[in-house]
Amino acid sequence: MKEKVLVIEDEQTIANAITYALTREGYTAEAVYHGEAALKRIEEFQPDALILDVMLPGMDGYEILKKLQGKGRVGVIMLTAKEDIVHKVLGLELGADDYMTKPFDMRELLARLKSLLRRIQTVDHNQDSNVISVGGIKLSTDKRTALAGDRPLELTPKEYDLLALLLAHPERVYTRDQLLNTVWGMDYFGGTRTVDIHVQRIRKKLGPPFDSVIQTVYGIGYKALGGSGEN
Repeated sequence: MKEKVLVIEDEQTIANAITYALTREGYTAEAVYHGEAALKRIEEFQPDALILDVMLPGMDGYEILKKLQGKGRVGVIMLTAKEDIVHKVLGLELGADDYMTKPFDMRELLARLKSLLRRIQTVDHNQDSNVISVGGIKLSTDKRTALAGDRPLELTPKEYDLLALLLAHPERVYTRDQLLNTVWGMDYFGGTRTVDIHVQRIRKKLGPPFDSVIQTVYGIGYKALGGSGEN
């Protein structure tokens, strides 16, 4: 089945050029030019990935990312004319997977998209069942939902992928580099500190006693405890 990509870009010349390139590469691609229309089309089209511009009429790219949280896994490459690091970090923290500054090389965009989709498939492959349940934490990987006991968790896409990877293999120790490469990709510009920050946020959202399920293996990385997850 062809992978589906939705291009959300208000400059129609750019949107059409990207869509044309994607189609030539074998993807099923569509374009929308308005932020609010994009949300509706995402629901209908169910894309595997988005090429998402930051500055959009009606609703900007950051707001779209916020509304997508907890609604299923979709890869996101953001496009913007802004080069400062603050905008990059904001997009990544809201769940974007990658970030490109205009003007960009189409070949690089296609290469990054291919890498992103491969990375998503790797994470999905590592989740052996549609339901992962460890230490009172329950993930439904097809619906992208998470529970700590009976309490729903509001996780960003990266937080969800990181937690799912750890819970899918209880007691397996992952180095920070392994987690970074699997969840963020080898071409991610940040360092392993990103992993530590996301683990801290996951633990905070889990709260006691569920936060103890994710264990630090000092000097190496992290693992999920099997069984009850209690110390």
